[in-house]
Amino acid sequence: MSDILKVILGELPKVIDSGSFEGANIVLYTSDKKFFLEGEEEIRRIVDKIKKRIELRASKELLLEKEKAEKIILELVPKEAEPQKILFDEERSVVVIEVKKPGLAIGKGGELLKEIKEKTFWTPIILRVPAIESRITTAIRHTLFEKEGYRKKFLNAIGKKIYKEWSPEKKEEWVRISFLGAAREVGRSCLLLQTPESKILLDCGIDVAAGNTEKFPYLNAPEFDLKNLDAIIVSHAHLDHSGLLFYLYKLGYRGPCYMTPPTRDIAALLALDFIGVSYKKAESPFFKVSDVKTMIKHSIELNYNEVTDITPDVRLTFYNAGHCLGSAMVHLNIGNGLHNLLYTGDFKFSKTRVLDRAAFHFPRLETLICESTYGGKENVFLPRKELENMLIEIIKKTLERKGKVLIPVLGVGRGQEEILVIANAIKEGLLPKDVRVYVDGLVWDVTAIHTAYPNFLSSSLRTLVFQYEYTFLMEIIKHV
Repeated sequence: MSDILKVILGELPKVIDSGSFEGANIVLYTSDKKFFLEGEEEIRRIVDKIKKRIELRASKELLLEKEKAEKIILELVPKEAEPQKILFDEERSVVVIEVKKPGLAIGKGGELLKEIKEKTFWTPIILRVPAIESRITTAIRHTLFEKEGYRKKFLNAIGKKIYKEWSPEKKEEWVRISFLGAAREVGRSCLLLQTPESKILLDCGIDVAAGNTEKFPYLNAPEFDLKNLDAIIVSHAHLDHSGLLFYLYKLGYRGPCYMTPPTRDIAALLALDFIGVSYKKAESPFFKVSDVKTMIKHSIELNYNEVTDITPDVRLTFYNAGHCLGSAMVHLNIGNGLHNLLYTGDFKFSKTRVLDRAAFHFPRLETLICESTYGGKENVFLPRKELENMLIEIIKKTLERKGKVLIPVLGVGRGQEEILVIANAIKEGLLPKDVRVYVDGLVWDVTAIHTAYPNFLSSSLRTLVFQYEYTFLMEIIKHV
């Protein structure tokens, strides 16, 4: 595998200027116009042979000037798509086009993307602009483009580590899991997975309710060494799973952190909120805003069911966990089929208004590490519909008495669920039509992130987003 680029180049015509890695993905650059526009079949043939993801892009000298390219893009993308911003990443020959309606910008069968590529030689990527303005999502996208050269070098270095020479015949194979937190307790989730080739951290959270001595994972465990850590995987954004992640970057970790795009955005938002709360309590936060920014620069985002190598002997796939936006169950294929492990993180096995239920079909599985917070025989809850009716009835009686309803609620997941329950009750006439719902603080910011990633929402809510019949944007919903 150390010579994978040589193998690929040996199979292709002598028109490739260079090759590099973007994590596990392989990127080839060419200054040959004909091959750039017509070489897809050749690339597909190599992909079928080596079973790795390869992308062909134009070399810098082939790229149309940014001003001219932007003009052509704005001419090609329909005004109905409502393009907002165009970002050029010259180091990677990529142009990101932010629009409100991605489907219109992509075109039927990707026709518009192909036309942009043919006329500008830039490789276009379409991103959805949140229906509700999200300052954190905007800031993160800006951060990723702030230092294009650094990001390219970082991703290439990760790829070199993944594809370094490795042969299972040369070494003994084994897998070891150490719980550094969350064993027989709720909070500070943190697991260390080790193989002869890899050291991977699964989550790194804090217990916000505990005292200082019990707040953090056992990072002083003898088997844990930050300098030798190959990767971090974050299942979801809640602080008990991601809260100490940023501290690791403060300590000097500069390796990759794998998560879904919504998890990246929400984790960063919660970290900034955590810093703010610490200052309000006259406490010194144990990480800074700069550490949050550093994590973002080293993040690698994956969608559900997207398979990728993360070390020479570990392959990662995220599956929907149904817990909060972007929450993922972590499936690891270790040793090229030696062992398959699933770490669920927190999961929910019932469909909600916001999310579909957790996935339960996996190609292979030998070991399951399962959340069991509410797994006791007495943890039996009322049906969801009954609970919703109880909430609506309490609100209705309070309003009839000319009272006001204040609902303190968790900002990630539960807050959005409550908004939809109340909005739907008003829509169906179960609550007065003239009632107004005011959403404050973190709940609104997280709701905005929900509008940026409809593919991670429930199938029913996703349809409403694509049709712009969005419940979060009903006139009754007001931001304080």
